[in-house]
Amino acid sequence: MSYTVLAVVGVAFALVLDLAVLRTRLVQRRTFWTAYAIVVFFQLLTNGWLAGRDIVTYDPDAILGWRLVFAPVEDLLFGFSLVLQTQAWWVWWGRRLSRRGVPDAP
Repeated sequence: MSYTVLAVVGVAFALVLDLAVLRTRLVQRRTFWTAYAIVVFFQLLTNGWLAGRDIVTYDPDAILGWRLVFAPVEDLLFGFSLVLQTQAWWVWWGRRLSRRGVPDAP
């Protein structure tokens, strides 16, 4: 399975998790997209530095070949799915614990 296919599957999974399974609906909020824009900026800096210096290399047969700041576009898809899943679980667990009356950490 190629990196491209895995990245697309990761995005699809994250969207289904957010919208249908956990029902956090983060992708429908402006605050999510604002926070994600900040994450993407630093992801591009980091990926560009790592891929531009050949610290991280990619098999040309496993990616589309489109690059943004030296890194394949699949990295943006993969990063999106990781950020969305992490935040969706965070919100879901927070709601669940607050319903149980568990106090917030100091």
